[in-house]
This record gives sequence, structure tokens and C-alpha cells, in this order.
Amino acid sequence: MNNRSRHKKRRLSRFTLSTKVGFFPAAGRAEHSLDPGRLREAMEQTNRDLGRAPDLVFLHNPERSLTGPPDAARDALGMACAALDLAAAEGLCGAWGISSWDPRPLPGLAVGSMPRPDVLMVRGGLLAGIDVLEASEALAARWGLCTAQLWGMSPFGGRASDPLWGTLDPQVFIEGPDDGLSALQAAFRTAYWLPRVGRVAVGTDDSSHLRELVDALRYEADARNVRTYRQLPRERAGCQPL
Repeated sequence: MNNRSRHKKRRLSRFTLSTKVGFFPAAGRAEHSLDPGRLREAMEQTNRDLGRAPDLVFLHNPERSLTGPPDAARDALGMACAALDLAAAEGLCGAWGISSWDPRPLPGLAVGSMPRPDVLMVRGGLLAGIDVLEASEALAARWGLCTAQLWGMSPFGGRASDPLWGTLDPQVFIEGPDDGLSALQAAFRTAYWLPRVGRVAVGTDDSSHLRELVDALRYEADARNVRTYRQLPRERAGCQPL
């Protein structure tokens, strides 16, 4: 190992690192695969690139490759989970999880004999549909995951700069006076309850935006208003929880 590699490894050791596997380069595009061999190769390559094992590896959007008959989809998901579980046991990562943009197909496929992820990361926040929120909670319950093991992502629907956030008033979901709380801060804090999660993942390329969101953690969400918000679309659609 040369000096540059040693320096890189020392720097990376100061951070908790997570990554995702599931998408692979193809001719002019990216393709999704749950093939256990490809997932294993990707994790080995990640270890070589980082010079260390990542702390957490997510199986990225498994639903993309689970469009076949239920039995085949269940087998494919089970084998992919087993590949990550074995990789974690062998030290290729500290833990593993599932990151799903659309978890609705997954609760019916997660069976008791399937390895259980350490973390489930799902889309959340005020722009996530009620069906997505309930599928996320159903999947977490199926695997017996606690709030700390359920993470949220994309709390602003993918774009914090969307003009929508200049017209909505998410402060209604925050306890106490707003005290200068911005709409983005209120939406971010509320996302911890839609669904109920222990962490919310956001981009880190804008330090001022990140600082604004961290400052929002001193506020608390109004659980009663959040419950009312979740109940309204269900009543309007006449649907029942999963």
C-alpha cells in the first residue's frame, strides 16, 4: 500500500460510511440486478475502492427487479438478502440494509425465513403518498425493525428548491411557536414522523442548507396534527391500512 492509499484509508476511518449496491453499468445505461454474484462482486470492489469495509451497505431499490410472479420475486429477494447477510458475516461490511423508493411490493414478499436487514431506508415526508408510508411501516413491522432501524430519505420529494415549499405551510406540524422556523425546516422535522423514523438522509453538497436542517432538530413535531394529516387521505380514498 503506497503513502497516498494509507492517507486515504486514515481519513476514511474517521467517518461512518454507507453505500448501495443493485445498479450496474451496461451499454449506455445502468441496469438493475439482484444476482447474488454481481452483488458480491460489487461489494468486493467497494472494499478495494475505499480501502476498508463500509459500515453499512444498502440493497438499492430491490423492487426494480421483483416484477415477476410472487414466488419468483420472493426467491430473488431472499437470495439477494442472503448474499448481503453473508457478506456482512464475512466482514465485507459492518451491516446491511434495504433502500426502497417504492416499498409497496415488498411486505408481501418478506417471509420469516429471509435474512433480516439491519436498516430499512424509505421515501418519507409530506410528499410521500399514504400507500408508500403504510407499506414502509408494514415492511418494518414484518421484519421487527424498531424506529432507530427505519430511516427516511427524500424529505422534500427530491428537490428542496421546488417552488412548492414557498406555498405550503408545514409549520402547522411543529409544536410551539415557529420562532423563525422556515418551511423547509418544518418539512424536514415533520419527515421524522412520515413514517416514524430514527434518521432522515439528505444531501450534503450545500453546507448552509445542511446547517439549516440540523438546526431544525431542536423542534418537535406535533404528533396529533401528523396523525390527522395521515388520516385525511385515507378517509377521502376510503382505503384501509395495510
